[in-house]
Amino acid sequence: MSTIKPSLAKGTRDFSPQEMVKRNYIFDTIKKVFKKYGYAEIQTPSMENLSTLTGKYGDEGDKLIFKILNSGDYLSKANATYLATMNSNALISSISEKALRYDLTVPFARYVVMHQNDITLPFKRFQVQPVWRADRPQKGRYREFYQCDVDVVGSESLLNEAEFVLIYQEALSNLGMTDFTIKINNRKILSGIAEIIGKPELIVDMTVAIDKLDKIGLDGVTKELLERGFTESDVEQLKPVILLEGTNEEKLKSLKKVLSKSATGLKGIAEIEAVFNYVYSLLIHSALERQPDLELDITLARGLNYYTGCIFEVKTNEAAMGSIGGGGRYDDLTGMFGLKGLTGVGISFGADRIYDVLEELDLFPESAAAGTKVLISNFDAAAELYALPLLQHLREAHVAAELYPSSAKLKKQMSYADDKSIPYVVLIGSDEMESGILTLKNMQSGDQQKLTADAIVAFFKQEAIDKN
Repeated sequence: MSTIKPSLAKGTRDFSPQEMVKRNYIFDTIKKVFKKYGYAEIQTPSMENLSTLTGKYGDEGDKLIFKILNSGDYLSKANATYLATMNSNALISSISEKALRYDLTVPFARYVVMHQNDITLPFKRFQVQPVWRADRPQKGRYREFYQCDVDVVGSESLLNEAEFVLIYQEALSNLGMTDFTIKINNRKILSGIAEIIGKPELIVDMTVAIDKLDKIGLDGVTKELLERGFTESDVEQLKPVILLEGTNEEKLKSLKKVLSKSATGLKGIAEIEAVFNYVYSLLIHSALERQPDLELDITLARGLNYYTGCIFEVKTNEAAMGSIGGGGRYDDLTGMFGLKGLTGVGISFGADRIYDVLEELDLFPESAAAGTKVLISNFDAAAELYALPLLQHLREAHVAAELYPSSAKLKKQMSYADDKSIPYVVLIGSDEMESGILTLKNMQSGDQQKLTADAIVAFFKQEAIDKN
């Protein structure tokens, strides 16, 4: 039998024990904040019916959905005409009924509709699960990756948007990040701007161009606007808006003048002001050490095809990473499945990018990299039997402990502890068993202490208290 060279599917990756501890630290920290704000966790299957996903992400998105071939002899039920003409796109529906989920939003909408009689509205949920996209793999872009979403449906209150600002602030601060900006905009403001220059049909073209201001500058944006059907006169009207500066209050004051004749634009301004007022009112009673760096950014236009109100994006200023989160308000999320008129708002955390930021800035705490705390040596059958009660007492005291699984030379056991970065080793030889005084070695400093088994347990209990 020939051997197979082990390899990973393109765009996927393994996570080592050390990486998993750090990833779980991020997820656990964020989940704790979600729960604090009244959100409950759900999970949906890795695979959905292909019909559930198709048509929800646009033509380009549909191409990136991983289809799953039907079980058994799938070609026997294939459409003969499409099979003969090799029309692969048309053939898909007859040979594939299921697909891997592309995101968490569409499965969430499907979940809400299917469970509408079981859930209480407003329904507040969070979800941390992997998604799959048949994208071209490159640095920082994978075919399998985790999304970390939190949404509320069935509520029009702008208090939800304000609380998302605080969720971002608290979760990222708890992860040790100190310099990040939470940007906010509103689809209605952008619609109002397109209205006043008489080009409401070109709102997407306008926003796609101005969204690139940071990358290509005003000249680049001007050139792109002209290429997309705007006139020199339109561009002159847009410039004061594109280059809006000052405090949030000053920006809103300027926008009120510019959009004075647009009811839609003024409604967007009112919504932004309401979110700011909620945030400021909540912060009066907040114990947050750092106030949110909340910025009105009129060039922010992510997800414009489906966002209908406020739009969010979070950028770190501590590392060259760009966006580490985003989201917004969407109306009629569940309309695609027949449940009309249910508004919602949600945000996501870019867990993989956050991981890279914490790694770059050395922000993972020691506990996030810690595995086994103490290794008990094993020199022979008698020492192994002697060590078992200590092993159990350490674990009952919530100390991560291991007994080396078989008798071996000291050098081999020490190498094992070093390789796993285990900070302490308990040495139990014949002298230690006879006296009841064991040796506790600090692997980093090399210091050794002579302690009883009870004193060793007490030592680790006290260390845990000191760290907390």
